[in-house]
Formats: sequence, C-alpha cells, structure tokens
Amino acid sequence: MTTYTPIQFEATSFNCPICGAFSGHVWSYAKKFDKKTAINGGNLVWHTHIDELVFSQCKHCKQHTVWLEHSNGQQRMVYPTAGAAPHPNIDLPDDIKKDFEEARNIIELSPKGAAALLRLVVQKLCKHLGEKGDNIDDDIGNLIKKGLPEKMHTALNSVRVIGNNAVHPGQIDSTDDRATAFKLFGFVNIISAIFITQPKQIDNLYEYKSPENANAAIN
Repeated sequence: MTTYTPIQFEATSFNCPICGAFSGHVWSYAKKFDKKTAINGGNLVWHTHIDELVFSQCKHCKQHTVWLEHSNGQQRMVYPTAGAAPHPNIDLPDDIKKDFEEARNIIELSPKGAAALLRLVVQKLCKHLGEKGDNIDDDIGNLIKKGLPEKMHTALNSVRVIGNNAVHPGQIDSTDDRATAFKLFGFVNIISAIFITQPKQIDNLYEYKSPENANAAIN
C-alpha cells in the first residue's frame, strides 16, 4: 500500500491535500499592497508581509494551501478544508467514497462529525465485502478470519468502532477528536486495500503475465 505523508506546516515534501501527489512544496508569506493604486494602473507599492497569512505551493499541481499562523505560535490550515486528511482509496465503491470525501471536507471544521461519518463508512464497507452490516463486531471478526490482520481488531476497538465502548455508526460522540478521525481515515483505506485493491492487482497480474495457454494449465 502506498505510504501517505500528511502535510505539516513548513515541511518541504508531503502528499498534497489538493492533488494527492507526493511532491515538494514552497512556502511564502502574503504581502500587503495598495489596491487602489493597482486598479488605477500605478506602480505597486509593497508593504510588509502579513505575518499571520502563509501559503504553500505544490510543485506538482501548482495550487496553494492557505494557513493562518496565530500569535500563540499555532498554525491552522484554512484551505482546503480537508486539511491533511488522506484521500480515499481509489478502489472504494463510489457511494462509500462519497461519504469518505464528505468526512474529509469537514475534518477541520467538525472532527466529531467526520468521525461519525467514518464509522458509517466502516459499516458500509463491511456490507460491501459480504458481511451483514448489522453488528460490526461480528463483521470485523469475520474479516479477520478472511485475512484482515488481527491487530486491526485492537485498532478499531481503540477508536470505538467495535468493542464494549463502540459508538453507533453515524452517531456523534463528544469525546471524538481530530486524531480519532485521522485514524479512521487510515483504517478504512487499509481494509479496502487488503480486500479490494490487492485482489484486483493480483487479478491484473494474472491476466497480464500469463499467456493464454498458461492460463488454461493453471485452471
């Protein structure tokens, strides 16, 4: 599975939150200028840079992220609203991918809402993979029997997808935070990579590498 490197303030390389590519980024501050002079065709007079407004430009897509740097030393990305959240696995079904993207779009505004959506995504993914979707504990147990690493049981229990403290899919939980939501993004992509992407890649290799007579022999 491809490694995802989330954006960090003033880091030089990471997965772009806009295009998704792992790329170098250039950071810069905004500068003030006299708008009236510019509109009237005069020479721009640049003033001091704006301390709290910072941009990073992706060398791959050339687009910018926008950050606010507060006087207390903390930084917050204000565009795109998806922040550093990973993109969905490209092989996720469209209806599940739509919910995943919605969670990305609200992660910085409402981590609790994003986490609620992502638990629903896990439930939908289990159903897509042939499980009943009524009891996620049972579904994850069955997926572990089918090849999901045992560690995923502990991991999903830690974010209250399963276990005694599980939160019902789609329900807002007051204790959820940004870190919880980010773990859920990752877990969804791991599960889909194991049960959707890897079998697809194996099928593609089988079809591409094996000549027709070899396919018949294998069968």
